[in-house]
Amino acid sequence: MERLGAHPDATGTTFAVPSGGEAVDLALFDESGSERRVPMSRDTSGSWHVRVEGVAPGTLYGYRVLGPWDPWHGHRFNADKLLLDPYARAIDGSLHLDDAVFGHVVGDNDTVRDSRDSAPFVPRSVVVAGSFDWQDDAAPRVPWSDTVLYEAHVRGLTLRHPDVPREQAGTYAGLAHPAVTDHLLGLGVTTVELLPVHHFVNEPFLTRRGRANYWGYNSVGFFAPHAPYASTGSRGQQVAEFQEMVRAMHAAGLEVVLDVVYNHTGEGGPDGPTLCWRSLDNRAYYRLRHGRAYDDFTGCGNSLDLRHPHCLQMVTDSLRYWVQEMHVDGFRFDLAPTLARGSPEFDPRSAFLAVLGQDPVLSEVKLIAEPWDVGPGGYQLGRFPATWAEWNDRYRDAVRETWLVDNARKHGSGMRDLAYRLTGSSDVFEAKGPLASVNFVTAHDGFTLRDLVTYEQKHNMGNGEDNRDGSDHNRSWNCGVEGRTDQPDVTALRRRMIRNLLATLLLSTGVPMLTAGDETGRTQEGNNNAYSVDVTSAEEEGNHRQAAYAVDWALGPDAADLLAWTRALLRLRREHPVLRQDTFFDGRRVHEDGLRDGLRDDRGVVVWFCAAGTEMSAEAWFDHALRVLGMHLSADGDGATNGGPAGMLVLLNTGPEEERFTLPAEPSTTSYRCLLDTSDERPGEVGPEATAGTGVALTPYSVQVLSAGPRRPSP
Repeated sequence: MERLGAHPDATGTTFAVPSGGEAVDLALFDESGSERRVPMSRDTSGSWHVRVEGVAPGTLYGYRVLGPWDPWHGHRFNADKLLLDPYARAIDGSLHLDDAVFGHVVGDNDTVRDSRDSAPFVPRSVVVAGSFDWQDDAAPRVPWSDTVLYEAHVRGLTLRHPDVPREQAGTYAGLAHPAVTDHLLGLGVTTVELLPVHHFVNEPFLTRRGRANYWGYNSVGFFAPHAPYASTGSRGQQVAEFQEMVRAMHAAGLEVVLDVVYNHTGEGGPDGPTLCWRSLDNRAYYRLRHGRAYDDFTGCGNSLDLRHPHCLQMVTDSLRYWVQEMHVDGFRFDLAPTLARGSPEFDPRSAFLAVLGQDPVLSEVKLIAEPWDVGPGGYQLGRFPATWAEWNDRYRDAVRETWLVDNARKHGSGMRDLAYRLTGSSDVFEAKGPLASVNFVTAHDGFTLRDLVTYEQKHNMGNGEDNRDGSDHNRSWNCGVEGRTDQPDVTALRRRMIRNLLATLLLSTGVPMLTAGDETGRTQEGNNNAYSVDVTSAEEEGNHRQAAYAVDWALGPDAADLLAWTRALLRLRREHPVLRQDTFFDGRRVHEDGLRDGLRDDRGVVVWFCAAGTEMSAEAWFDHALRVLGMHLSADGDGATNGGPAGMLVLLNTGPEEERFTLPAEPSTTSYRCLLDTSDERPGEVGPEATAGTGVALTPYSVQVLSAGPRRPSP
């Protein structure tokens, strides 16, 4: 059995592709665009292969498959459609809107096949040489306990950076530029999670509106880096440029995780373009209802069927390729329940999850689930395998509710849910541990951090959908004025609320995720669904247009202050292991002798306090008016020795009034020092020592972080 895909050597190239068709031709294109067809032979595995002498790297190619056109039984073979190689390492060209690319029925019945040639209107696969000098590249292998994720868009992060050369702005090379990696290192993140970089196409409805898919959740090449993100070319150069970017990231000590979209393809529903899988073997790759209609658990027109061996093999081969050949460090799986659906319910013992769990390559990298899709029973938070981390939207919602929604409504909802989120969401991940929780307040989908405290309503008119798209449930608060304002009291409150949200995120147990630009106050002007941009002016102004939602690197005073705050919080997290627990905190008391209920162990301890400095009662946890909470954390190995810091005390005042908080006299704590106070515009110096029993003032809407010590000597 030949290796799937195109594999060149010194004298020619071997091609192999799986297909259920009756005959397959390889289509080769010369520099003039002329097509030469070469018949392929089928082997016993169901794959078709051929070797062609003289075909070198950079050659454009595709496939044409002959077979039955019978949509009522799931067959959509059509030799008039030029198909991408599902294993193509690079893709060149764009999808152009023309009736010939769709390949669906003509007339009033499902028996007539569209015979128009799609070749002039579709992208083509590229033969790519397989060698790259990785030098001494080594994966950073950052432990989950130390991981800080940074969700970024290749183009959006680098497009406006003043130190990135214009020809590299918005590209893989720009991402690898020292100015960018130095920012990430100085910030304190460890792992860059890139929005989709698999080659993708625009949805036809966006193209008709003169817009483009900005996020990239519309893949047509699961092995190919998106060509427009390369500065060096699209005839295979994009592969080497991506590899060079990963090598540079690793050299800086940064991991690269890919946001991958294996739940659907860019072919869309039955009226979408025919680009690859639909005519290779529709029934092998897509979930079909009653043999003909597409099951859609993704909201994108189709769902890949990982129950079929060919589809499962393609996805797992793709994942291994990105780890072994492109050296990435892990994956975030978009709409992950779709990948593990049975018939059709989510199955935690599905073939896909089982394969990844036992695979010697894939089981060793970071695996992150977006644990929901749009199908029935699609919400599966907490049900992915123990080795997987999961985006925790319950964390997002609880933090927003506490700081923003409660204040917008002028009343509280209590602190009980927030306490679970601050300490790793044991109610969700009890069987997996706190590092299964990827904590986030914002992501690419929704408001930015700045917009979250500036808008209560979405403002998506620029998307061309009359503001109908995007969520109506933002859990945001505009601090009294909708949109931009010069009112000093409002702008000051907004800055403080951003600091509160960041402090809550980075002081929580679990794996924090920042969204690129939140550290400097990036805005989308209230757009909570920024998946598309106007490409008309972009084409006129070139590739270096200041995209509407790209990170703005021109740091004014407010942005510089916020950046300093983010760095300070991440430094605090890095320096205090108690904030990076790999097990859930123990609620048992620590006694005067340093023992926990008579048993010494290595688990951290959390004790909750109300404003009076006394422990929270059961009744207090159900008090909806409660707006003040103290969280005392201590752990063996927290850098504490006898006489050193005993832990950390985090004080939250989520309400509009100044509060007095009595510092608790814990058996292991006699004094405190304030490390950070979000009422300060910039992180300040460590405060003077305050003894237990002292009352401290908490500014309205603020967080204070205090070191707790010294620890009394234990016997």
